[in-house]
Amino acid sequence: MSVNRSQAPAYHIPEQIDLTPPEYRNLANGIPLYYMPSPNILAVKVEVIFPVHYSEIILKNPLLPSFMLHMLLEGTSDLKSEALDDFFDFHGSEVEVVSGYERQGLSLLTTQKHLKEVLPVFRTLFTAAEFPEKSLVKKKSQKKLSISIQKEQTSARANQLIRSSLFGKDHPFGFQATADDVDAISRKDLQDYYKNGFLSKPQLFVTGNLSDSDLVSLGEYFEDLPLIPEKIDFFPISQTRQSRQIEKKPDALQSSIRIGKWMVPLSHPDYMALSVFNTLLGGYFGSRLIKNIREEKGYTYGINSFLGSLNGSNYWIVAADVKGGHGEEVIQEVYKEILRLKQDPVPDEEIEIIRNYLAGNLLANFSSPFDLMSHFQRVHFEGLDFSFYARQLAFIKSFEEKDLVIMADKYFDSEGMQEVITGMI
Repeated sequence: MSVNRSQAPAYHIPEQIDLTPPEYRNLANGIPLYYMPSPNILAVKVEVIFPVHYSEIILKNPLLPSFMLHMLLEGTSDLKSEALDDFFDFHGSEVEVVSGYERQGLSLLTTQKHLKEVLPVFRTLFTAAEFPEKSLVKKKSQKKLSISIQKEQTSARANQLIRSSLFGKDHPFGFQATADDVDAISRKDLQDYYKNGFLSKPQLFVTGNLSDSDLVSLGEYFEDLPLIPEKIDFFPISQTRQSRQIEKKPDALQSSIRIGKWMVPLSHPDYMALSVFNTLLGGYFGSRLIKNIREEKGYTYGINSFLGSLNGSNYWIVAADVKGGHGEEVIQEVYKEILRLKQDPVPDEEIEIIRNYLAGNLLANFSSPFDLMSHFQRVHFEGLDFSFYARQLAFIKSFEEKDLVIMADKYFDSEGMQEVITGMI
């Protein structure tokens, strides 16, 4: 039977998506361990993730958790920095820092063959880090240079300003670090946080082709971690209002614009429709914003919108770097496209393009066990499970234009909208 290669194969969206959740275990000290099997894959990934607890000390200098994490590989009581690097390289292993506003920790990527040799050394990073002064001086110098560079980069600066607009300057998520904040960090601060603020409420996420005895052995390395009691968070209450921030940079050749607004969490009944609306507006390369601002007007190479979350606070942002002097025009065009979606019918053909794109994109997220674990974490940290993705696929298959119009009317008025323009004005 010959194949007609002039015609693309028929595309069908699956009726449902069935995802097997990771196996759950509880270690002797209460640490939850989630295991995702990966048959026929020799790589093993171990992620040890802690919540960032915002104590009064961290609120004074939110740089502290990140600095502490990035210093863990600078040497332990057993191995100096160079020896640590050589050890992990020799065993075909990588250790990466997991550093964010909400969570922190370390991940180990190694081979099944070397797991038992590497785990003891990996564990010492949580208990025997030394924080050598010489390495700290170097890290501080690098960070100050990074702050200086980012302040001149319109895109990085716009990201800082939109966070401060949404959360407020006194909130750790809206914090804008300065060289003085870097200078204020001492070796003693890092040691104190390491011992008294870090090892609280960890979770283990393991992906690999491991036997039951392998998992038991792995768990034993973390069952005696010297955990500390859960800390109390001292989050300031964010009271942001509709605002616009403009920061001129005379030497800039472009403008960076950001528009942001608070939105609903993944668990909200409107989230699915809101996510589809965002995709249509600016969430993929065929979006309304791309067609208008990139293809028709040529103001930018790329513009996108997305839904994000920080510690249960969910937001929507539009981001673009545009030709200098066109920042105001681009912001107005964003609002025009939102208004069009409120007033003008969305063609059936465009609806189907979005439907197929979203279904394909969703299914592509689960192509490997490592992807499965990553997307499990996404919903797990929001208090959800894999059924979220089944509901998402069902909504993608069935949504109608009216669902999108409702989202436009309900969430995209001007109230509470934050605007940022940096660069050439």
